[in-house]
Amino acid sequence: MTSTSAAPAAPRRPSTSKLGWNLLGLLVFVTAGFPVYWMLNTAFKPAKDAIDPNPHFFPNVFTTENFRRALDIADFWGPVGRSLIVSLVVVVIGIAVGMLAALAISRFAFRGRKIVIVGILAVQMIPLVAMIIPVFLLLNDLGQYDRLTGLIITYLTFILPFTVWTLRGFIVNIPRELEEAAMVDGCTRTGAFVRVVFPLLAPGMVATSVYGFIQAWNEYLYALMLMSQQNQTATVWLGNFTTKNGTEYAPMMAGATMMAVPIVILFLLVQRKMAAGLTAGAVKG
Repeated sequence: MTSTSAAPAAPRRPSTSKLGWNLLGLLVFVTAGFPVYWMLNTAFKPAKDAIDPNPHFFPNVFTTENFRRALDIADFWGPVGRSLIVSLVVVVIGIAVGMLAALAISRFAFRGRKIVIVGILAVQMIPLVAMIIPVFLLLNDLGQYDRLTGLIITYLTFILPFTVWTLRGFIVNIPRELEEAAMVDGCTRTGAFVRVVFPLLAPGMVATSVYGFIQAWNEYLYALMLMSQQNQTATVWLGNFTTKNGTEYAPMMAGATMMAVPIVILFLLVQRKMAAGLTAGAVKG
């Protein structure tokens, strides 16, 4: 009796559906990444090539002259410093207050809880442009016009609801049994939160902080309307490249590249925590 060895299985070819999803992902990546590439391409090419009616996808000559020109047009470090201060303060206050609010909504039953949740969603649906005049009048009455504190308060009005709603999703996914087990072992409710919930919530807080920072850093409309030329932020600073003689596109792209550096550095520092937070927040509790 002879034994026959089984023939090795042929390697599976990727299914058509998987190939289609890969192509779709590649298309999304190219679509989202091309503006960033074109910004870098324009920043490092000579200014005359930036307005060439026949643009080149690769610069013929690399130059850093646009960065020097961008720094010479107007003060750069002042607006960037103000933007960093505003963004960091908004994130710190938003996370501290938003975490407590999200914890209350997620863990405690109180009268009007559903109204609070609906109110948070309703606030996020209001267009920011619709609140410019009321916010301007209110800050003017409070003596906060053209002050960083007034801008911080304004940013909190639309970043805080986003923070509360996002952190609520992370807290809901943390089982209550973990807190109850810690309390059975002798922890107080506060101790159970600090020892059990807070470490599990940290990735979600990082992800929420990054998105909140980006929102505050990139905001343009309120910074333009509520701050004077002397106290302008980084996004408004880019407007200095548009004058009555035209727009200097190459220095503008160089300025935009320098503005993107803090966001890139922040993302590189927290990318692992952010990925873990996004994964945790994607699971429905």
